[in-house]
Formats: sequence, C-alpha cells, structure tokens
Amino acid sequence: MTQQVTGAEADGDGGAAGARRLPVVAGFARWPAEGSSKAAGKALRERVPRAAHAVFEADAGRPGAVAAVEESNRGRISALTPIRVGRMTANPFAFLRGAAGLMGHDLARTPTTGIGAQICGDAHAANFGLYGDARGGLVIDLNDFDETVHGPWEWDLKRLAVSLVLAGRETGADEDTCRKAAYYAAGSYRRTTRLLAKLPALDAWNAIADEELVSHTDAHDLLGTLERVAEKARANTSGRFAARSTEADGDGGRRFVDAPPVLRRVPDAEAALVAASLEEYLGTLSEDRLPLLSRYAVRDVAFRVVGTGSVGTRSYVVLLLDHRGEPLVLQVKEARASALVPHLVTAGFEVPEAGHEGRRVVAGQKRMQVVSDSLLGWTTVDGRPYQVRQFRNRKGSVDAAALAPDQVDDYARMTGALLARAHAHSADPRLLAGYCGKNDELDEAVAAFAVAYADRTEADHADLVAAVRAGRVAAEQGV
Repeated sequence: MTQQVTGAEADGDGGAAGARRLPVVAGFARWPAEGSSKAAGKALRERVPRAAHAVFEADAGRPGAVAAVEESNRGRISALTPIRVGRMTANPFAFLRGAAGLMGHDLARTPTTGIGAQICGDAHAANFGLYGDARGGLVIDLNDFDETVHGPWEWDLKRLAVSLVLAGRETGADEDTCRKAAYYAAGSYRRTTRLLAKLPALDAWNAIADEELVSHTDAHDLLGTLERVAEKARANTSGRFAARSTEADGDGGRRFVDAPPVLRRVPDAEAALVAASLEEYLGTLSEDRLPLLSRYAVRDVAFRVVGTGSVGTRSYVVLLLDHRGEPLVLQVKEARASALVPHLVTAGFEVPEAGHEGRRVVAGQKRMQVVSDSLLGWTTVDGRPYQVRQFRNRKGSVDAAALAPDQVDDYARMTGALLARAHAHSADPRLLAGYCGKNDELDEAVAAFAVAYADRTEADHADLVAAVRAGRVAAEQGV
C-alpha cells in the first residue's frame, strides 16, 4: 500500500515541520475528530425530549399475558413448561423475569433516541451478580445474555427500573421507596455515562473497578450483603456441585445422580451427541485455552433445568475430570433467538442476519462485560445451537426481592452504574452523556415509566394466576 506523506517528510529533510498524512484505516476513528459526540447527543433532545420516556400506553394489538406466555413457550420442552409457568406465577417480579418478549412489544412502542448499543435485552435486577475471573477473583457485572442484541439502550434501562419497582414492592418497601429505586437507577446510569465521557478511551473502557463500585454509587448500606454474597459465591464451584450431584462410577471416575425434576441422567445416545459437540466448542475458544481442556476427560452428561426465563430450553451439564479426579463442569445450554428481535424494526433498528444463536449470546456477553468466562464458547447439538460456559463458576447474586427496604436504593444505584459501563463498550459514552444531561429530567421520566409499567405487570401476573386457577394453563409450583 502506498503511504501518503506531507510536510517535512515530503520535503525529505526528516524534520517535523508538518503533519504526516496517513490513509484512513477501516475500524479506527478519523483524525481530527469530526464534530462533537456530546453535542450530537444533546441535539437528540429536540427530537426525543427526555420527559417523553415517562410515557407508557398499552396498544390495541398488545397480546394478553396468557397468550404471551404461551407464545414464549413455543419450541420449549412441553413437559417442562408447567415448571416455567409455576415460577412466573410466584409474584409479579417473577412474571417480569419470564416476560422479556411481552415487554419487548411494549418497549418498541415507546420513544427511543436511535442510539444503538449492545444491550442485555433482559437487564432486570436479578440478572446482575458475581462470578469468577480466570485468576480466582470475583467480578460483579451483568450475567445473563440470552436475549442480547444490538438495540436501543433505553430498553435495558427501563427494564431495570421496572424490575426495581417490583422487587421493592416484594420487599415490603413503600411506594415512594420503590419509585425512588427506579429514579436512582436512572440517575446512576446518567452520572456514570458522564463520568465515562470525560475519561480517555482506554480508561473509560476499564473504568469503575469492582472494588470502587460501592463508593462510586454510594451503596454503603449494601456492603454487608455484598460481602455475604461474595463469601457464598467463593464456595459455589464445580467441585462443590460435583460432590453433591455425582457418585463413583466403578471405573475410577464419577457420574451424575438423578435428582428429578431438576437433574436427570440422559440416554447414552443423547449423552454421546452432547459429548461429541464439544469438539466444535473447542474450535470457538482462544487457542491458549486448549492445553488446559486437553488435561480433562469427558466423563458424564446430564440434563439440568435452568432459571425462570429459560425453563423448557435444552440444557446439559458435562462432567470433566482431570488426572487427579478433580472436576470441572461445563454447561451446554440451548440458545434460542432473542425475544426482542421481532420488535426491533418497530423501534427503527435493523434485524440482525440469521446466524448461530450461541455465537450471538457469547459475542454479546463479551461486548458488555469487563471480564468474561475464559471458557465461554458455543456449539451445535442435533442441529440446535448452544452456548457453553463454566457451570457454578463462583456465581453469586443479590436477591433484589429479599433486600431490606432501605437497601433497595443502594442496589438501584449499583446496577444503574454497571449497566452504563456495559453499554459504554459499544455506544459512545459521550453521545449518551450528551443526551442524558446534567439534571434529573431523564431520571424522573424513567421512574414514572417504571411505576406505570410495574402496575401493568401486576395486572398481567394476576391474569396468568387466574388462568392457572381456572385450569386454562398448566403450572407446577415450588420447583
């Protein structure tokens, strides 16, 4: 490639009289910068006033709660969908957790700025938590990416705010405390984007280290809870799970033990398909991980029921043993299309090209987290896409619906900051900060939306409970 030069280089004197002219390289920014991202964000307020985010009105074509749940159950294992419905009937917060598609329908009809980011798609209060990094430390971040897509940043913020109102109501907090939780989450998101916008790019990318998070978000009342969750998370390992869920197999190894309905052994042919799929999985990992996994043998496969939103999807745990018999457990979890994809066009966003859904989940997770599971990858089993990750990788989470009422505001500020950090990896924080601004206009609007949508969710939950009681929808409680 011919390189263009100017100034002293062009004169051949080797001096520094002029700037060197280099070709614009695809994937890098231009120099000097063209325009101000912050000013561009601020200009968006003319088209979408921040106060407009308070609006929520159910449209005439909105599916009912029962229809939405039945649609989201399509393609799942039918024998397990009653467990999913039973979990969703526990309370309105649990209903929200399983109703990402229904909320996607509603969010697509609310104002958006058009600023795109890699969004979690399911950023409710229970999808933040602790997990282990490659060196044994604990990281706190978003930790569920089944619905991740490139879409409107507002959708994640509003879903988080609504979930905090519902979680607050479950804790017994008064209505003002619940509304303030949504307000504080939005305010923390806004202030964090402003902080990131002021930093050099590399510093912003890695900003808000976990040890600084409590101070940054003024979440000191939550400190004791976080310490207890961290202590529990450190013990939540593959080894502990294997000790409880496996037995000696008579060949010097171990095998899973049935614990229905959550854990069950699978036929040999099914286990063989899952085990064979790990060869494809290895091809999705960084090559430096391969020597580590080559020291483990695949010993057993079992089916394991997963969390509320994913119940009914196909999910396996794979037992690996090293030369000492020490276990490492991988989860091989079916990756369905994001429930938000059908609603992107309504919001003015492009629908992504069809591809491997496991790869979508993994790519989205890596784009949003500061540190991701070093064994994160994807594969295909019997024609279906799956994501693969470490199981029980020192995971821990705060039960937002069980917090003391005076801790809900702290948790809201912390999760709002984490969400802003995650979005800033794919959306320019200067653009977001320009739109969000200095005052609390956005915070008030998001809080108003959150209360209105929480009321709607309570009504949806009541409709589902009534359908279960009337025998129109099957539900299995307490699983």
